[in-house]
Amino acid sequence: MNADKKVKILATLGPAIKTIDDIRQLVENGVNLFRLNFSHGEHADHAQRYDWVREVEKQLNTPIGILMDLQGPKLRVGRFAEGKVNLQRGQTLRLDLDNTPGDVNRVNLPHPEIIEALQPGMSLLLDDGRLRLQVTAKHSDAVITEVIAGGELSDRKGVNVPEAVLQLSPLTEKDRRDLSFGLELGVDWVALSFVQRPEDIIEARQLIGDRAFLMAKIEKPSAVIHLEEIATLCDAIMVARGDLGVEVPAENVPRIQRDIIRTCRQLGKPVVVATQMLESMRFSPAPTRAEVTDVANAVAEGADAVMLSAETASGDYPLEAVQMMSKIIRQLENGPDFQAQLDVSRPQAEATASDAISCAIRRISTILPVAVLVNYTESGNSSLRASRERPKAPILSLTPSLNTARRLSVAWGVYSVVNERLHKAEEVTRTALEIACSAGLAKTGYTVVITAGEPFGQPGSTNSLRIEILH
Repeated sequence: MNADKKVKILATLGPAIKTIDDIRQLVENGVNLFRLNFSHGEHADHAQRYDWVREVEKQLNTPIGILMDLQGPKLRVGRFAEGKVNLQRGQTLRLDLDNTPGDVNRVNLPHPEIIEALQPGMSLLLDDGRLRLQVTAKHSDAVITEVIAGGELSDRKGVNVPEAVLQLSPLTEKDRRDLSFGLELGVDWVALSFVQRPEDIIEARQLIGDRAFLMAKIEKPSAVIHLEEIATLCDAIMVARGDLGVEVPAENVPRIQRDIIRTCRQLGKPVVVATQMLESMRFSPAPTRAEVTDVANAVAEGADAVMLSAETASGDYPLEAVQMMSKIIRQLENGPDFQAQLDVSRPQAEATASDAISCAIRRISTILPVAVLVNYTESGNSSLRASRERPKAPILSLTPSLNTARRLSVAWGVYSVVNERLHKAEEVTRTALEIACSAGLAKTGYTVVITAGEPFGQPGSTNSLRIEILH
């Protein structure tokens, strides 16, 4: 068990990861859970990588989470007769439902739900925001737009509609096929793209049931508006800064990121900061200073995890990217004011025994030289509440459930050991001390804080706290 950092690393698997040994190296250098990006690759590719992760999990005897990231609806313009056009500022462009190849004056927009939602004055962004249109008129089968920012536009480029809520399910037919495959495979987390409203979470939850945990990707302005409702309904949040940075002004992204982290921490829901964190390391063995600062800021703000995308999936230096991210995390966490900053942003506790104990262990770990906080949990909820407090000492989560252990791989400061179901407080204490020692987290003379609940096996029953000094 490598519990020398509290912020977790989520790494994306792709063609750059060629063997099981590659995955093992990533885990040994700090990766806690892996992402399968279903926007790319075939099912057979994802199944192979899934099997590799599970084999490494056995080899290292450490729970590793696997997240499947659904593509979601990809909104695109149609095709052009000559493959591309050059749009000039101030010209008119018609977007319609006619699938005839387009020209400089018109192009197919094969999404009636976009045309229905748009109103005069609204903006459309094309090709990751490189081109901007403004709607000037609307018909039943088309919208007329003025080009505000022009440039080259080619076949099948993406469309973003930041100012409208589309009557569109976040789950396409492809997503539903992928979801069925991923759940059958046994993924631990499902990341839902294109979330606009709380109802999207309810729709996905009905399909997933209790077979996996649900992470909502915040990348739409409407999702930011409904953030608290969405976060309450799902199990975790991802700050998906790629599309978010297209749909909202770039200068707003840092504030939105900070607000999302604060909201998730208050609710006790893990939050992942993602996209372009060490982007230059796709082609370079070293990051830019700005990228290092970006990762450090996410860590300082209290994120549970930071994510590597193309850096590990298709980049030239996947291992170096993980090593660099681990170094940044450790450097910041070992700084003199890191814990003080987290304490200042501590969320308001709820009036429950579990939160009272979680607050107490955080306080105890600042007074006594506590080596590790041990929590016995079956559902994982009490470990998440302890993580929410961001205590100084690492949290060793004992659980009889491998699924729970994998779920907690995304949670700040939580490291899980799967152990047989315990029935008495004395068993928890004895087992906790044995595992803390064997994991290298404590030794003779160290202080260990142990929490559990009775009756055992009931979620929300954490009601006991014990302080032990190893002899």
